[in-house]
Amino acid sequence: MLHNRVIILLKGCQSMNILVTGGTGFVGQFLSDTLIQNGHHVYILTRSPGAYTSDENKTYIDYYVDAQALPSIHAVINLAGDTLFGYWTTSKKKAILHSRLEATERLIQMMNQMTVKPKVLINGSAVGYYGTSTEKMFTEKTTRPGDDFLAKVVVAWEKCAEQAASLGIRTVYTRFGVILGKNHGALPLMSLPIKLFAGGKIGSGEQWIPWIHIDDVVQMIIFSIENEDLEGPINVTAPHPQRNKDFIKVLANVLKRPYWFPTPSPLLKIALGDMSTLITQGQYVLPHKAQAHDYLFKFSTVEAALEDIFS
Repeated sequence: MLHNRVIILLKGCQSMNILVTGGTGFVGQFLSDTLIQNGHHVYILTRSPGAYTSDENKTYIDYYVDAQALPSIHAVINLAGDTLFGYWTTSKKKAILHSRLEATERLIQMMNQMTVKPKVLINGSAVGYYGTSTEKMFTEKTTRPGDDFLAKVVVAWEKCAEQAASLGIRTVYTRFGVILGKNHGALPLMSLPIKLFAGGKIGSGEQWIPWIHIDDVVQMIIFSIENEDLEGPINVTAPHPQRNKDFIKVLANVLKRPYWFPTPSPLLKIALGDMSTLITQGQYVLPHKAQAHDYLFKFSTVEAALEDIFS
C-alpha cells in the first residue's frame, strides 16, 4: 500500500530537520508528533519559545532566530495564522490576513539567509480559495478563485509563498478542507446538538462538506514532502465530500443519537462566528492531484472517519 510505503520511507530515511510554524496548533501538534515518531527533529518557530520545553526531538525557536545558526533544514512547513473562529470584525479580518502574510514573509527571509536551502516549502492554505457553491465542483485545476473574504486571504497567502520558488525551493500549497478531530476544529460544535438529542441537518442541509480526517491531513503533508514531483496547490480533502444532511445523519448514527431537528444557520453562527459559513455554505472539492499521485487515503468515507474519531 502506497500510503504505508510513504510512512516507511520517512521512518527508514536519514533523520531530517524540519522547521514548522504553527507547530503548537491543531494540525501542527499532530504533525510534529508524527514526524518525531518517524525519527526526525522538529524545529518549531514560535513567538514565545520560553513557554515551551525543548528536548532531544523538538526545539522551540524564536521567529527572529539567526537562520544561519540553524542546522541544515530539509523541509519547511508553514501552518501559522490567526484562528478563523470568531466574528470577523474589521480588526479580526486584518489579524487573519496579516498573521499569515507576516509568518510567510519571515520564512522567506529565513530561507533566503540559509546557505543550504530547504528542498521544499509546504505552505498552509485552504479550500476557501474556491469560494462557496452547492453546485460547482472544484479541483486543483480550478484557477479562478472565489470573491469572498476567505478566497482573497488564500490568494494573498499563496502569492506570498510563491517567493520561495525564486529561491529554487519546491513549493506546495496544502488547501485544507474541514478537518475532523474529536476535540478540535468545527466537529465538536457540530456534534454537540446531536449529543444533546436535538440535532439534525444544518441550514438547508444541501451544502457540501469537504471533510478530511486529521490523520490524512498529517500523512498528506508528509506525502508532499516525500514526492518531489508534487508542487503547487493540492486539495487536502477526502475523496467523497458529503452533503451536510448526509454527514449529520452519519454523525448521529455513529453517536447513537436520533436525527431530528434541523440546526438553524443563525444558531451555528452564534457558536462559530463567521467561520460558520464554511459549514452553512461549503463547497464540493475533490483531491485530484493526491489521487493522481496514488495517495491512498486512510479514511476515504465519512463513516470510517467518524467511527475512528468517536470510538
